[in-house]
Amino acid sequence: MDITEGVRNEEVGTYANKGFHPDAEIVTATTNTRKNEASHCNSENMSVGSRLRIRNRLVREFLAECLGTFVLMVFGNGSVAQTVLSNGADGNFLTIYWAYGIGVTMGVYIAGGVSGAHLNPAVSVSMSALGKLPWKKLPVFVTAQLLGAFLSGPVVYGIYYDALNEYDGGTRYVSGVNQTASIFATYPKDYLSISNGFFDQVFATAVLLGGILAITDEKNNKPPAGMEPLLVGLLVFALGNSYGTNCGYAINPARDLGPRIFTAIAGWGGKVFTAPDGAYWFWVPIVAPILGGLIGSFVYEMMIGLHLPSRDTTNRSEDEYYSEMREIDKDCSDLIVSGKRSGNSSAL
Repeated sequence: MDITEGVRNEEVGTYANKGFHPDAEIVTATTNTRKNEASHCNSENMSVGSRLRIRNRLVREFLAECLGTFVLMVFGNGSVAQTVLSNGADGNFLTIYWAYGIGVTMGVYIAGGVSGAHLNPAVSVSMSALGKLPWKKLPVFVTAQLLGAFLSGPVVYGIYYDALNEYDGGTRYVSGVNQTASIFATYPKDYLSISNGFFDQVFATAVLLGGILAITDEKNNKPPAGMEPLLVGLLVFALGNSYGTNCGYAINPARDLGPRIFTAIAGWGGKVFTAPDGAYWFWVPIVAPILGGLIGSFVYEMMIGLHLPSRDTTNRSEDEYYSEMREIDKDCSDLIVSGKRSGNSSAL
């Protein structure tokens, strides 16, 4: 209920009772009592809502990032669980890519209005590097994303607990025919080297950040308001279709590390960090996406973002815009030279 609307209704009622309102009605004492009770209840409800509302912006952003990442992960890893535990009968790689894409879309819709919905430490680090997120907020965002991803682990595990036991006989395997660790975190194919996997993650995340910056750039071909989450989700879906086979296209340190920590606690053990075969793959989906995000952001800004005219110049031709910029630069140079001369004169 709009608070101002409540005030307006209360004023109208008061004037009606006094006979000042043109539509004044005869109001009985019982009606007045009921109105007063309703008003009292509304006041109590508003005060409860006011007390529950978190006023600290950083806390609100923390909760938004945590919930948005959680939603992304329960969609994505839930689809992986369904595919693995049914031996492909109830899912395949395409359903997994769709689930992650829609999970990203829903996560961004949920958290976007509060925190901007990064849902990914690689995105948050890149935004800080671009000056769009204060560095002091970065640890808060990353911690929230890790927590949200971690919490998705016990939810997916609990929902598919009986199916897991049926599949692996109650013994949690990190590798082999009955492995189930890949439901929660990414692992490389047998043929993939660490260096090749590292490049895979760097490039895919660079494309992700470049696409996100293009979609959200006010000066570029920005989509209609409210369409951004859908387009980011489609971008993630496309990345899965293009680069999902090597190592599961983590492109998100929180998406990989949070559930991996859960599996280490929940029965899969320390092998989730040393797999495959002592190669210690786990650090690749952490470091490579952050580096890739920075590279993608730098490339977009250097090749596109820095050269776009501001929105108030979109009705002018590009030649007119840059001609005006040269005139401004010339005027600034003249002012600087003039200032130096006047400074020298006064010094004499």
